[in-house]
Amino acid sequence: MSSGGKDFASGPVRTSRKRVGLWAVSWVSVLLLLTGATSLLKGSQTPVDSSQPDPTASAAPLSSVSLTFDSGRANQMEAARILKDHGLRGTFFIDSGFVGAPGFMTIENLHSLATNQNEIGGHTITLADVTSVEPDEASRQICNDRVNLTDWGFKVTSFAYPFAASTAKSEELVAGCGYNSARGLGEINTPVDCVGCAAAETVRPADVFRTRATSEVGSNWTLADLEETVVQAEKAGGWLQLTFYDIDNSGSPRSVSPALFEQFATWLAAKTQQGTMAVRTVHDVIGGVAKSVVNGPVAAPAAPGKNAILNPGLEIAGKYGLPQCWQVSSYGKNAAVLSTLTPGHTGAVARRLDVSEYSSGDAKLLPVLDLGACAPSVGTGHSYSLRAWYQSTAKTQFEVYYRNKLGTWTYWTASPWFAANTSYEQAIWETPPVPAGAEALSFGLNLFSDGQLATDDYEMYDTVGAPSP
Repeated sequence: MSSGGKDFASGPVRTSRKRVGLWAVSWVSVLLLLTGATSLLKGSQTPVDSSQPDPTASAAPLSSVSLTFDSGRANQMEAARILKDHGLRGTFFIDSGFVGAPGFMTIENLHSLATNQNEIGGHTITLADVTSVEPDEASRQICNDRVNLTDWGFKVTSFAYPFAASTAKSEELVAGCGYNSARGLGEINTPVDCVGCAAAETVRPADVFRTRATSEVGSNWTLADLEETVVQAEKAGGWLQLTFYDIDNSGSPRSVSPALFEQFATWLAAKTQQGTMAVRTVHDVIGGVAKSVVNGPVAAPAAPGKNAILNPGLEIAGKYGLPQCWQVSSYGKNAAVLSTLTPGHTGAVARRLDVSEYSSGDAKLLPVLDLGACAPSVGTGHSYSLRAWYQSTAKTQFEVYYRNKLGTWTYWTASPWFAANTSYEQAIWETPPVPAGAEALSFGLNLFSDGQLATDDYEMYDTVGAPSP
């Protein structure tokens, strides 16, 4: 989200060299390096005393490899099985708002990982680029993800930036949320990319809240590429972080086949037997105790009689051709295109959604499904008056979603249909009482057939104190 064309986050944005998709400093204890860490299940972690002198200062370089996995994809459980079979462990960075969703891990999966001595880390609630949202939203994304994971019973000390995007401000936020470290991407030399970059991160990272890692391992990597990356890091005597996303046979750019991962794990396990390097979780390497959780700022509901919708007239431009604080959402089989109309119902512009090739589902423009920067907060049990001006070649209706405490968005309900209109008419509908546990709403007029739908001037009021239409 932007304001006046500027990002809210301060300072230069650091991102991965290869970005795919719309995606207290501690030193290393030799004891941890040699023995590993205890389980990261709540209550089982041994504190590390970082007040003593660094005993590695004059020792020969020690090499560590950390296998990290982003977003908690369900198919990563196959990687976890392979790791267990070879006596290895990994760090799994989880978007807690996706846990239990199709294609993602369940809470039971996470506990299985931790039982097998894998580390659970944070990755924001909804895979948010924390450099492009306002600071309060970034804080909610980072802090509340850690709160969710901690509430589920894990000690969470490590973080990974979605899309490897960070600034000095986002690093401060990660530290303020109680993490001990944060990982970037694309800053270590590999046979695939980053020519001229370092062969490994230093054992004591210069910036513990932007630790260097390779680019994400994908379908263009071979077993030889993985082995060479490890060997050069071992020769350099440092810390190597490798990052994986999908472990499947899809062949997609972000995918590694289970067979290749099995071959690499077999080679890596044999490599550790030589005694010159070891596979460790990120927490094993960074060390430190798990700090107390910190909640992100609360986004309060709008006052009675105040329109809760931000940028209601769709006048303020955001990114990717969308109005600020708005997104296009669709499901099923159809093609949706958003365009700008001049003039609007009021003001300079309105937005028109064109749906073609319709077979199933729907498409709509609605407030961004976030943690409070754009999506309006609500009170449990309250009803809300939803309003928007529209003209359409086909019937339409309000479709409504709600967000729960975990940050997960769920479809809730829909209004009756509104008829097609060749001139602007106001659609008005009062929702049922908001379900228990709902903390925010997002809604929009949709198309569930081929057609055109122009909308403008959205409003949402608590029915108590709502102005007359």
